[in-house]
Amino acid sequence: MTETPYEARPLELADGTVRTVMERGDGRPLLLVQGMSGTHLHWGRALIDGLVEAGRHVISINHVGVAGSTRSGGREYTICDLAKAQELALDALGVDEPIDVFGISMGGMTAQELALQHPERIRSLVLGCTTPGGPGAHWTDPQDMEGLVRALQSRDAERALRAAWEINVSPAFAAQDSHAYAEFGEVSAQSRVSLRVLSEQMHALARHDARDRLGEIRVPTTVAHGTLDRMLPYPNGLVLAERIPGAVLETFEGAGHLFFWEDPERAVRIALEAAARAD
Repeated sequence: MTETPYEARPLELADGTVRTVMERGDGRPLLLVQGMSGTHLHWGRALIDGLVEAGRHVISINHVGVAGSTRSGGREYTICDLAKAQELALDALGVDEPIDVFGISMGGMTAQELALQHPERIRSLVLGCTTPGGPGAHWTDPQDMEGLVRALQSRDAERALRAAWEINVSPAFAAQDSHAYAEFGEVSAQSRVSLRVLSEQMHALARHDARDRLGEIRVPTTVAHGTLDRMLPYPNGLVLAERIPGAVLETFEGAGHLFFWEDPERAVRIALEAAARAD
């Protein structure tokens, strides 16, 4: 990738760990929380630029073990730990006002915990392609996951990239948009996530269970989900929208897990509309 303003810088937190953070734009802050294996670059330029052009100060804080972010201690971490790290990073950045949050997949679980544990810090939520976890949650089909893991373990970079792309977007988008696939390949190559970190993240999200606490979320919330999501299937979004008071459901018909790559303009609009409801 040619040099861009999308780079992340290291930020030391109060607990002694380091998180790498990307910041772009000025205005009211909006926190983007990525999912499993994702870095700040996996939001895609179109979505980041769209939010910046709309006058938002975009912040993306990489999870433990991702893109240079470090860990504290050797114990397994939880989604609650990931939420705490996001909070500490906001403190280190000097963001002391309530913030709009857009979390996807594992990042959507992290955003749920942020809103539940620290409601005073959240203005609005967008929960994209995620799940409340717990009994009845819908997870990746075991055959899909097995195929993805085999591809990642193959040491064939192109095979692994193609498998990750095709399970995350709709068949139609995978077949048509070579420009998006090229960008996805660039950002994935720039900061690879180890299989060890992937395993740790999978253990953390498998233990996430906010289902019976969702009624405690009181900030304006939008649930966004693609109907062809193979990673965290669409019924998860229906549960979130039903159980969070006043939640708005935005369905991306025919889109996969990475709905914000397939329709970034609409994803930007949804984030801005959720924030406007908080006004």
